[in-house]
Amino acid sequence: MSTPVLPAEFADLEQFAAIWCLPSETERYDQRLGSTMSDMQRFYDAITARAEDALTYCDKFSIDEMPEDAKNLMYLLYSMIQVSFPVEVWRQPRIPDTGAASLTCVLEPGL
Repeated sequence: MSTPVLPAEFADLEQFAAIWCLPSETERYDQRLGSTMSDMQRFYDAITARAEDALTYCDKFSIDEMPEDAKNLMYLLYSMIQVSFPVEVWRQPRIPDTGAASLTCVLEPGL
C-alpha cells in the first residue's frame, strides 16, 4: 500500500493521485492526451464533487507556505481544469480540428 499524498479529508481522491497529481501544465496536458474519455470522466466526476471542499481547504494556506499534501490537492484541481473541456464539451482528449497542434507551457504558475 502506498503512502497517501493528499490530506486525510480527501482520501476518496487518493486513487487518482498517482495519475493526476502532476506539478506541471505540460505533464497534465500529456496525461490528458494519453487518457481515455472514460478515465477522464471518472476522475472529473470524483474531483468536481469535491472541488469546493478542496478549494476551501487549499485557501487556508498561503501559496508560498502550502504543505505538500495541499499542493498535491491543488495539482488535482489543476488537472480537473485540464480535463474539463474534453469531458464537458469536446468529448475527446484533443481539441477538435487542431490536427497535430500541441501545447507547450513555458511558464508555470507560482507554487
